[in-house]
Amino acid sequence: MAKNKISLDDLLLEKIARALNDLEYGSIHIVVHDSQVVQIERTEKYRLRAEKPDAKVPQERTGK
Repeated sequence: MAKNKISLDDLLLEKIARALNDLEYGSIHIVVHDSQVVQIERTEKYRLRAEKPDAKVPQERTGK
């Protein structure tokens, strides 16, 4: 039975490593129920560069 447990642990570690592969921004959420991992969720976020248009500087008014 211990041999089966080792192969399950190896499989679990492989799945977690696959979820982490190429993840730049995001999270891995591992759900445990009754001391057993039952779910692995991967949330990936993409960071985009926001380009600002050329800002027009308002001219100062002189009230004189």
